[in-house]
Amino acid sequence: MAGRLHIAEMNIAALLTPTGLPSPTIRQPLLTSPNHSPRHPTSIIALTEEGAPELRSAFWGLTPPWLKQLDRAPHCARLEALDSRPMYRDARHHRCLVPVTGVYIWMTQASGKQPFMVTHVDRRPLLLAGIRTFYPDPLQKTMSPHSSSSPRGRESFALITLESNALIAPFSNRLPAILEPESVSTWLSATTTPEEACALLSPAPLDALGIFPVSRAINAPSCQEWHLSHPVGPMRTAPRNDDADAQQ
Repeated sequence: MAGRLHIAEMNIAALLTPTGLPSPTIRQPLLTSPNHSPRHPTSIIALTEEGAPELRSAFWGLTPPWLKQLDRAPHCARLEALDSRPMYRDARHHRCLVPVTGVYIWMTQASGKQPFMVTHVDRRPLLLAGIRTFYPDPLQKTMSPHSSSSPRGRESFALITLESNALIAPFSNRLPAILEPESVSTWLSATTTPEEACALLSPAPLDALGIFPVSRAINAPSCQEWHLSHPVGPMRTAPRNDDADAQQ
């Protein structure tokens, strides 16, 4: 699961360049945090009604209109459950990206819970796959499905999780789905069916990610000190092919 995110400043236009999408409209500035937790506004990238990418904020916790208690809004959705759970029935048709610079996971050790950060091996930003929907806003009465300030209500989302790759599996058996640049346009497109969209998702390539321990101060959601998200140990990565060959 992904309980927290690391979101540092990043160039959103440059991040989308390899995807073939145009530079996004910045409806709301990127919300940054060294230790971002669910149930808070979070920056997402989604398409407008005209099909243009837009950076805006949404509530991290999927909240269908019929959900009565906000604290039951799931912040993660299992890929295997998207077709079967009513919670996701509408949202799987409306997808988004969540730009991050890291994902926190925890390992229980004899001395307590140790947080680790999963990042791209070269520390560049990641685009996580999300599904989105809306929940009623008492100040708005009409409906439209595409804007974070939509009359339909307030936008919310959940990250999609799937099985971890072999590098991450010893620390956590699940991780948010990471989209490759060539899949982003299809993922976001309103013409892509949920089945086609889900087929784009698979565990990250073994050589794409790294993982390193960070300060245990990160265990507290209130910790917002950037330096405490820095590595306190070496980054673990998958062996490169040339390293593996040298050991044979």
